[in-house]
Amino acid sequence: MGGVNVGEIAGERLGARVRSDESVIIEVAINGSTKPERNPHVPLTPEAIRADAARCLDAGASVIHAHNHDITLQADDASGPYIAAWAPLLAERPDALWYPTLTSGKTIHDKYAHCDAIVSAVPTRMGVVDTGSTNLGYYGDDGYPAGGAYVNNYADIRYAFETCTRLGLGPSLAIYEPGFLQTVLAYHHAGLLPAGSMAKFYFGGEWGMSARSRGVTFGLPPTKHALLAYLDMIGDTAIPWSVSVWGGDLMQTPVARLALELGGHLHIGLEEHFDPVRKPTNVELIDEAIALCDAVGRRIASPAHTASMLGLP
Repeated sequence: MGGVNVGEIAGERLGARVRSDESVIIEVAINGSTKPERNPHVPLTPEAIRADAARCLDAGASVIHAHNHDITLQADDASGPYIAAWAPLLAERPDALWYPTLTSGKTIHDKYAHCDAIVSAVPTRMGVVDTGSTNLGYYGDDGYPAGGAYVNNYADIRYAFETCTRLGLGPSLAIYEPGFLQTVLAYHHAGLLPAGSMAKFYFGGEWGMSARSRGVTFGLPPTKHALLAYLDMIGDTAIPWSVSVWGGDLMQTPVARLALELGGHLHIGLEEHFDPVRKPTNVELIDEAIALCDAVGRRIASPAHTASMLGLP
């Protein structure tokens, strides 16, 4: 019976090994929905976000992704804390790359309603597009998996891409499940994928997104086979990609090193990271990522080099 030889796939990709001048983009998601109970080092106020982002940039981060302190804030109420955090930092570091998240608005228009004000007030070259739907959960009190569905239909996805194009933002493409990547590929093959797009392979760690219980997660696990499956899908499209683990520690999985060996990039930070015992800072996670890049023999991309590599608008 025929089948896919994973070793041969890896060998083919390693045979086309990245050149030493192909630098690594280290993206740091500094907070997300993480609360101090999960990690006491998470920055939440505009002042803390600004200070932590500066430390991350000094440590070698190529891109910063951040939320404000309350994802339920909408429109101007949502944009205000972003502007307070990022306008002073970008005034000092105009080449820094960062991007906000969506709000929890009821419609896709609501979820992006804060972006115009942010882009008008703060130099912003990247945005976010979630290209599919998935279940996100945990074990309920009765022992059954519980939670909710994160839904993005085709009309929502189109609006998100059109918003990024209108505002001149290179989309960060959240890939929670293989179906998310199928949508990205459909846009790519139709010639509709905006400039600056980068796929983020979010693998489901054992604690999942909420980190409330072990064992209920989403998507593919952070394994060699899972990464190779995504790379088999992405093929020769040349879409840049990175790896991340929700509800776990990327550096403790095989996908971090393998991604670097196969030409990928790293997405780390306290938004996704979870360990029930160890509570690192964002800078500590950056230091670990850089050490792995050094071991593999790849340099770190500066923000300016990152913008050039991605072809950001």
